[in-house]
Amino acid sequence: MPTEIVGLLRSRLTFKWSDGHESVWPARELRLRCRCANCIEEMSGAPLLDPSKVPESIRAKSIQLVGQYGMTIEWTANNCANIYNFRDLRAQCPCAVCVELRRTGKTPA
Repeated sequence: MPTEIVGLLRSRLTFKWSDGHESVWPARELRLRCRCANCIEEMSGAPLLDPSKVPESIRAKSIQLVGQYGMTIEWTANNCANIYNFRDLRAQCPCAVCVELRRTGKTPA
């Protein structure tokens, strides 16, 4: 679980982790990663969300914790029943260091 989440109505959401690492996600990219049944076909895993329908200007209007494992975001557009798992957000961190670790077969902390 992150120690801090910053990003309401901003173009990027920043997750600060207890190990000092920060994951910075563009709001639109995070919206496109939603895995809810409205965005991903449950049986096949095929995407249902049309990326062309998600505006570059999308922002998080509210963020609410879901237990100790994730959060849900209410977006300024294209709302859905999304839940983002903190473990996945940390493991898929888009920073250059984490991208390089994954490229070499290692898992970010």
